[in-house]
Amino acid sequence: MRTTRSTTRKSPVTALLAALATLLGIVVLGTLSPTTAHAQSADDLATGLHISDGRLLEGNGNDFIMRGVNHAHTWYPGETQSLADIKALGANTVRVVLSDGHRWSENSPADVAAIVAQCKANRLICVLEVHDTTGYGEDAAAGTLDHAADYWIGLQGVLAGEESYVVINIGNEPWGNTNPEGWTAPTIAAVQKLRNAGFEHTIMVDAPNWGQDWQGVMRANAQSVYDADPTGNLIFSIHMYSVYNTAQKVTDYLHAFVDAGLPILIGEFGGPADQYGDPDEDTMMATAEQLRLGYLAWSWSGNTDPILDLAIDFDPSRLSSWGQRIFNGVNGVAQTSREATVYAGGNPGDTHAPSAAGTPTASAVAVTSVTLTWTAATDDVGVTGYDIVRVSGGSETTVAASATNTATVSGLDAETAYTFAVYARDAAGNRSARSATVSVTTDKGGSTPGVGCSVGYRVVGEWPDGFQGEITIRNTGATTINGWTLAFAFANGQTVTNMWGGSPTQNGASVSVAPASYTSTIPASGSVTVGFTAAKGATSAAPTAFTLSGTNCAMA
Repeated sequence: MRTTRSTTRKSPVTALLAALATLLGIVVLGTLSPTTAHAQSADDLATGLHISDGRLLEGNGNDFIMRGVNHAHTWYPGETQSLADIKALGANTVRVVLSDGHRWSENSPADVAAIVAQCKANRLICVLEVHDTTGYGEDAAAGTLDHAADYWIGLQGVLAGEESYVVINIGNEPWGNTNPEGWTAPTIAAVQKLRNAGFEHTIMVDAPNWGQDWQGVMRANAQSVYDADPTGNLIFSIHMYSVYNTAQKVTDYLHAFVDAGLPILIGEFGGPADQYGDPDEDTMMATAEQLRLGYLAWSWSGNTDPILDLAIDFDPSRLSSWGQRIFNGVNGVAQTSREATVYAGGNPGDTHAPSAAGTPTASAVAVTSVTLTWTAATDDVGVTGYDIVRVSGGSETTVAASATNTATVSGLDAETAYTFAVYARDAAGNRSARSATVSVTTDKGGSTPGVGCSVGYRVVGEWPDGFQGEITIRNTGATTINGWTLAFAFANGQTVTNMWGGSPTQNGASVSVAPASYTSTIPASGSVTVGFTAAKGATSAAPTAFTLSGTNCAMA
């Protein structure tokens, strides 16, 4: 949920949030019945992406599961490299923010045509959405779904024939928290307006309540909205932020649609905690994978609230901890994404598994992390990613995923022996045999001979109950530092809510930070920077001491 020229979340008002647990946990939000069948002929399938039996399929009948992110194109039209960067990290879909001119500068037909061409050039499915509708009924600046529908009709010459590559998301979060029951009729009218104009694309509709449907209006009326589309090519989009802060809320909502045979995906979601709650992104991603539903994380970069940036300053080499979670974590993009077969990369007839990857080698072994590298696997079509597993006796646990032949595994215990191996995957989902294993023992901590360091700590921005901080770690020694653990303590009960450049573990006042893959190495006389947001009380004194892998650091 965003504000003007901003990609900051907007949550329901405090009084409404106070009742969330009761509303979502006790009140019956609506019963979904089995989907009314829509007849589909071979000609229907030939139009491209379409819905059948509650699933999003490609024109050839292949199941397509969106795995990707949102990109704020309308506010950052110059960041055209972003689509290639998003694809390089393994995504198969990008949801592109556009404006119909009601609130922001209208994206012209030529601009939209260029975006579609870039999506196709980068082998991405393109979800196009109008953002001006956000929070209608509560935000006076928001536009209507009818206005958005007129905008899409004005783009018909650009979008016709792109049904295999483009999904039309009529309007983003098209109703706020004021009288959300008003969402249903305009949604049906907008869908039918596009169908009457001749659109055959799969249409996506967002929920009210700023996309989170915490009052259950979309859930209760989904069947009637779906039945109003004569083609049946309609998919529902739920946005999951702090409303969905428990596993039960996440699973109950998604299962309600799947059990009714109604198509749904998570069109936006966030993971970092805010003052309204802590979204359960692990359950969102795990449930999406279990139910084979799409998800699109918010958002690539440029957020007013930087905790939601997946990439810092649009730089794919500087993924935040949120970005690392989405792209390289368990059930993340690298591990689960499959390219659309329309690009010939995911041939459903491909049953040939990749060769096994080479034996991993370990480097940058630290107290809580290790970097693994292996010889790339080969495949007759192409290797799309790797799953890294921890092996213990006869069992194994997936601990990371990567689109390349290297990965950093973090969150390990000090002075502990681990065994790791790697699987390769191709675009059709075939998995290789497991590689040979490598055994690693993490450092025990304590002082590291020859390490010299200094630490600079500063507050970048502050608000009544929180702040954004920055920690710069400088290597003042004569040799490169490969892997590190930074430790410090807060004096006034501050709590880290999100971090980029490192992975925090907090126990009371004490904070321990393991490096991200791109900050794990600090050359002699070089430095790395870790940023974070934190909650605070009335006072927020700076930490007075820092250690790096057990060595006391000077204060810079």
